Amino acid sequence: MFIQIGLTALILMLAFYLPANARMMALENNHRKFALNMHDIADAYQMAHAADRGGLFMMSSEFDAVKERMGFLRQHPDLQSLEPEILELAAQMSQISQELARTYGDAQVERARMFLQQRQEEIELFQQRLEEAQVIQNELRQWTRDVEMEETIARSQLTRLRDELFELLPELSTQLHTPRKNGSSKASSVVAMSPLRPAE
Repeated sequence: MFIQIGLTALILMLAFYLPANARMMALENNHRKFALNMHDIADAYQMAHAADRGGLFMMSSEFDAVKERMGFLRQHPDLQSLEPEILELAAQMSQISQELARTYGDAQVERARMFLQQRQEEIELFQQRLEEAQVIQNELRQWTRDVEMEETIARSQLTRLRDELFELLPELSTQLHTPRKNGSSKASSVVAMSPLRPAE
């Protein structure tokens, strides 16, 4: 009797929990399948968008553009295992972003990169010339200081030499005014010199 009651309770519990677990498993499987499908759609869209940026698709109308993209995705070796619905959705997404692919196409991006590279090279060349000009400026500044210092030294030497000369001239003038003992004829022919004044 107790075994029958226990089995009955166990069956009731399983009957209550199994449907709930079945629903949870179904939700998990659907979520996993949805995530897998979105991953496949994203991969297919990236391939179609890359081909569109390269200028592979030429059709202008919406129907022809989607059909052309679907044909490209079906022939791609990495996408042959995907379902047609996934390829169709990726082709539609690629057709919607067609204007974006034209704006940021491979040719436009490469042209922009070349332009930026040229600008970078010009900036580097300008920076190099600026550094060279800075070095030349420092050399000229140091040279100017050296020349000014040499001029100051030469000016001070000239001033000292002139002062010594002015001090020496009065002594010479005094000696010239003093007559010699053994030669009056020579002393009379000497003309007295007045001391020179420094030039103002």
